[in-house]
Amino acid sequence: MNKNNQNNDLTFITNDDSGNLKDRFRSLVKDARFFDVLVGYFYTSGFYEIYEQLENTEKIRILIGISTNKETYDSVNRAKSHKEIKDEISIKIKDELEESENSPEVEKGLLKFIEWIKDGKLEIRAYPDEKIHSKVYIMTFGEDDRDIGRVITGSSNFTKSGLVDNLEFNVELKNSSDHTFAQDKFNELWEKSIELTDQYLETIENDTWVKNDITPYELYLKFLYEYFKEDINEDYSLYEKYRPDGFKKLKYQEDAVINAKKIVEEYGGVFLSDVVGLGKTFMGTMLCQEVAKRTLVLAPPHLIDENNKGSWENAFKDFGFRSKDYKCQSIGMLDRIIEKNLHQDFDVILIDEAHRFRTEDNATYAKMAQICRGKKVILVTATPYNNSPKDLLAQIKLFQKSRQSTIPNLPNLESFFGSLEGRLRGLDRRDDKEEYLAITKENSKKIRDKVLKYLMVRRTRKEIQEYYGEDLKKQKMSFPKVADPKPNTYSY
Repeated sequence: MNKNNQNNDLTFITNDDSGNLKDRFRSLVKDARFFDVLVGYFYTSGFYEIYEQLENTEKIRILIGISTNKETYDSVNRAKSHKEIKDEISIKIKDELEESENSPEVEKGLLKFIEWIKDGKLEIRAYPDEKIHSKVYIMTFGEDDRDIGRVITGSSNFTKSGLVDNLEFNVELKNSSDHTFAQDKFNELWEKSIELTDQYLETIENDTWVKNDITPYELYLKFLYEYFKEDINEDYSLYEKYRPDGFKKLKYQEDAVINAKKIVEEYGGVFLSDVVGLGKTFMGTMLCQEVAKRTLVLAPPHLIDENNKGSWENAFKDFGFRSKDYKCQSIGMLDRIIEKNLHQDFDVILIDEAHRFRTEDNATYAKMAQICRGKKVILVTATPYNNSPKDLLAQIKLFQKSRQSTIPNLPNLESFFGSLEGRLRGLDRRDDKEEYLAITKENSKKIRDKVLKYLMVRRTRKEIQEYYGEDLKKQKMSFPKVADPKPNTYSY
């Protein structure tokens, strides 16, 4: 709203449809010899908006009353050293530029900002001694211009939001007495302020994307950080509700559970496929603790038998699961589970020896798929892939939509696995052995790189020994060494 009051010679500016502060500045500052700014919060985004109109201005002074950002409001409100204030402002400069719009206009404006700081045309200071929340913009015209200058004061900070986006309330003062009063008060505060110009320049040139001597290696490290920063910055640890007496906390098992939990949350299911003897039953049980949902365990009878010390039934009891939070059922009881609708009482389906469901062409698979529909699925198997690439597809389809996959860059699993099958079509394992093995090896690599790295936790004993050897030593554990085979010749 621009509303002129002829008696008081005032103009109100509120950033509504009839005009905003940015447009008014563009009209006034292009003729200003000096431009002084006193604001609570300063972002360089405000500078980007009007820097072109400031080309002919001799001197620009920006005095920050609080800090660059309202989150550091107390930077100058409580007793702090000048170094502390400068350090906090450096952090805010970096944060602002980190979040700034990626556009040529922003880059051009920032380079002009740097140029004017180096030329001495632009100075920035902060007032440290008491709380100032004023917003005052003082434009001083040349000697032969219309009058001494203008003052705009109100609610707008020198930011894009304050100049354009927010509904604000500002008034333009045109009387020379108002200009003189504002200028004298600004000069008084300026003399008592802290120099920040060098701090701005040093931070922008050395600690932001403006830095022009970044090496390819540094750029590569930055790429890696951005890609993995969620994993790097997040403090992953297990939510240990309960552990059995004497249970060894093995780091390789805990890391597997942390990784598997992330996979389940992202993709709806996971393969726990460490080689035999690494404790997949314990890892699966701890994973169910972490997921913290009611779990239906489906496994062969001997793996849920209470008389079997290493069974799922005993593992869940030993880890403190309440009877109402889990149920162990035989894989052979799928008909009964569906008939009584038992699976609807559970959120997670854990399937041991999941490789039994490598083919879709039978009624048992269809029943398992029905039970898993809409659930989180944990597939426990050391041998998920045997004869054909589609062995894996069948199991993945227990928790992923085959034509609307959420796996990165692989929306159509049917097409992907079908193309791998097609490469083997017409080849005989015996007659075309070398070609068959070569294509199988290539297919396996593609499956690992494009699918399993997102869905599977799998390590060998050799890998555990290599990467977790120190932890195993602390736990006084080791894997038995397997001797090389020796020929035993006999006759009959």
